[in-house]
Amino acid sequence: MTMGEGTRAVRAGLPEARKYEPTLPGPVFAAHYHLPGEPTGPYTYGRDSNPTWTLLEQAIGELEAPGGDGVETVVFASGMAAVSAVLLSQVRAGDVVVLPDDGYQALPLVRQQLEEYGVEVRTAPTGGDAQLAVLDGAKLLWIETPSNPGLDVCDVRRLADAAHAGGALVAVDNTLATPLGQRPLDLGADFAVASGTKGLTGHGDLLLGYVVCRDAALAERVRKWRKVVGAIPGPMEAWLAHRSLATLQLRSDRQCANALALARALAGRAEVTGLRYPGLPEDPSHKLAVAQMRRFGAVVSFELPDRAHAERFLAEVRLVDDATSFGSVRSSAERRGRWGGDAVAEGFIRFSAGAEDPDDLVADVLRALDAAAG
Repeated sequence: MTMGEGTRAVRAGLPEARKYEPTLPGPVFAAHYHLPGEPTGPYTYGRDSNPTWTLLEQAIGELEAPGGDGVETVVFASGMAAVSAVLLSQVRAGDVVVLPDDGYQALPLVRQQLEEYGVEVRTAPTGGDAQLAVLDGAKLLWIETPSNPGLDVCDVRRLADAAHAGGALVAVDNTLATPLGQRPLDLGADFAVASGTKGLTGHGDLLLGYVVCRDAALAERVRKWRKVVGAIPGPMEAWLAHRSLATLQLRSDRQCANALALARALAGRAEVTGLRYPGLPEDPSHKLAVAQMRRFGAVVSFELPDRAHAERFLAEVRLVDDATSFGSVRSSAERRGRWGGDAVAEGFIRFSAGAEDPDDLVADVLRALDAAAG
């Protein structure tokens, strides 16, 4: 049966209907299971497997690779646990890993850890497919598109084809796009990786990560890493995540529409520079984004003249939380330079559009900009 994205999101991962049982079973809280005889069943110990994970993993797999046979999904306690699982389960001392140098703020920490393990790490910007220039001899290419927080976009298929030709694996961080915005596996990636904390679950109330791939052997290495390290999600978090998937399309459509409306409004402000949103026709990444994305995400980035100006703006908004995450139904924004880990100007703002009424959100932002300029 062919289903639309909204139907798929609502139905993903639901078990077969059984009389008197809920459509989505509640979380299974279990450290151990009844296990007489040989341990041949699917559930043996709580660090290895859990029925609540199973349903969530099936659901995420259906969203990242609809209709795909043999899709393997592994859920984790956080996005960084998922990132670490791919990198640390697939490479070893002497290997070469290529990372973006404009990606998520924690990637420099990952680089440091890899180098301490004897892995050579090379970096290049996301934009212009610059990672192509440092691929020679790589074991694994890590792509982040759109990049966080700069929102550059690269050609996933072009990079994946080049990496595979040289014998490298390819992982794509799909956090900003979500499975409704982009499907990395269909673009040639070996792994789709994301922080489910953000847009996937969309309420700012849980931590979660996941890895999806089509190769059972690669997935088994990732799953083994989860078992050894113990980076497992709690059953309540997994159940909340699955419940939240039902509204993914509704949330995503409103948030993307709000992000575009906000970007258009910001484009007319003299004090705003460096505006980026892949959904804007005038954005440098728009043409490429249209070719490989179905939605352009909830995040808009821009610069205000300086740190003080940015902080006045953030103090004035009323419908926007000054918070460091993104993808929630409640709009949030932050002066990204306060963390010190991103190569951004002091007045750089990362803005995550929520699900508020678009007129209300845009009016609040414009009012705050007026107040900050006064």
